[in-house]
Amino acid sequence: LTPPSAAGLDGMAARILHRLRHALAGEGGREERVHGGSEAEDFPESSELEDDTEGLSTRLSGTLSFTSHEEEEEEEEEEEEDGAGVELGEPPQPTGAAAGAEDGGRCWGWCAGGAGAAPLPGAAAPWGGPSLLTRQLQELWRKSRGSLAPQRLLFEVTSASVVSERSSKYVLYTIYLIRSGRFDKAPAAIARRYSDFEQLNRRLRCRFGCDMAGIAFPRKRLRRNFTAETIAKRSRAFEQFLSHLHSIAEIRRSPEFLEFFFLQDLRAAQRLTCTGMYREALATWANAYRLQDRLGVCGSGRFLLTLAGLAVCHQELDELGEAHSCCEQALQLLEAQGSHPLLGPFLQAHVHLAWKVGKDKRRSEARLQDLREAGPPLQQQPTLKECLIKEPLE
Repeated sequence: LTPPSAAGLDGMAARILHRLRHALAGEGGREERVHGGSEAEDFPESSELEDDTEGLSTRLSGTLSFTSHEEEEEEEEEEEEDGAGVELGEPPQPTGAAAGAEDGGRCWGWCAGGAGAAPLPGAAAPWGGPSLLTRQLQELWRKSRGSLAPQRLLFEVTSASVVSERSSKYVLYTIYLIRSGRFDKAPAAIARRYSDFEQLNRRLRCRFGCDMAGIAFPRKRLRRNFTAETIAKRSRAFEQFLSHLHSIAEIRRSPEFLEFFFLQDLRAAQRLTCTGMYREALATWANAYRLQDRLGVCGSGRFLLTLAGLAVCHQELDELGEAHSCCEQALQLLEAQGSHPLLGPFLQAHVHLAWKVGKDKRRSEARLQDLREAGPPLQQQPTLKECLIKEPLE
């Protein structure tokens, strides 16, 4: 037998490789080009799709979309209008231009708006099984979920209503504070009018002139202030205004910015508590609590006063377990402080509530004893309720 020539071996190897690719692609798979003798290939070589999740988001410039087939048309319209970029703050959802594999009955894939990016067709991928690209995206999401997606605070105008009073008429905007990547069972909300935003803008420009130079604010109008178009434009402008302010650390931590959100609630809650309307006051204290939590100021004097208001209202409504929990949270915040005007009142309330609900009160009793030895008699200290009434909220 004559041994095969080198050219024959090359041809045999090419045919074997061709058949292997056919087997991987399955029936109906697309033909690949082998030595220029077959149709043009529609997919890149598998070696070009290495498992490189770190560089994947860089290569796929554009918008990553993960939605179901039923949501495909609606999502594509929203992306065209919003021009959204890659967002890792929410879990990926399936989308229309899907890669081949199905996951739990939902088709996963991507659509990219960048140059050179093309959506994968719905047919099975030629390398068989779930799409390698899909697995890369899923792995990228798992890896980036905890490290590459810092939570952001979003401001969303959810409604606007025209309010008519005796001698004035204005639009009241309801704004939700939403943390991206988390579900808030009880959202934090505020209701503000144009003059409130204008006052905030004026105060911040007086103090942070350089930082505020590049921040736009919707101008006043002499007419057509109550048309749907004007209200819609101002709603979007207020969302962008607050988001821009929150992105600047010095402004985000300033009293002017913070008190714009929760000072009105604190005043209203204090007024309701003083008049004995504890159920209404409790809801207002609770919203002020959520606002301060979203804004990251759970340690300030205002927050301690909020906990005092919650504890008093819960106690007056005979919700002793909740009142005890508020006192415990306040005492944890006061742990590192040697003295504070609210420390004695919180300790006394905690001891009383712990005895009522059957909790351990020995630590609070020991701290009370230390206060007794170091300062004036505890009988002269006000209760939490008295502190709420006497505390001026300027």
